[in-house]
Amino acid sequence: MKKVGIADTTFARYDMGAAAIDELEKNVSVKIERYTVPGIKDLPVASKKLIEEKGCDIVMALGMPGPEDIDKQCAHEASLGIISAQLLTSKHIIEVFVYEDEVGNEKELAWLADRRAREHAKNVIKLLFKPEELERDAGMGKREGFEDVGPIKL
Repeated sequence: MKKVGIADTTFARYDMGAAAIDELEKNVSVKIERYTVPGIKDLPVASKKLIEEKGCDIVMALGMPGPEDIDKQCAHEASLGIISAQLLTSKHIIEVFVYEDEVGNEKELAWLADRRAREHAKNVIKLLFKPEELERDAGMGKREGFEDVGPIKL
């Protein structure tokens, strides 16, 4: 049985880990390992530990950076760490960040966090079980959270 790691944070203002787990459980039979850390800069090591110590085949790293410049800098640093962890483990770590200033109010923020977590959970399913669906969607302008923008033509 495939094992999916869910790395999430207490800094996030919405439980994206729970949304991702719910979406996975509704659609496939996988074992889930959850590891919650304080903030986004803790996600790279949490993801690496889920792979190396818990035997996860893939990890979702979910975080919600704040609206300030320092928050965006920390998110960038976390992204670099996540990329490094992927290269060190040769496993996918799907970064699922929702920035607090992507939308105008808290209701929209909760909607976006839930939707992005669920849509990325579906990407995890495709990576594990249906990679041909990702190949079919190459160049189609897919977006997680917001509406797809579609492909461009020559």
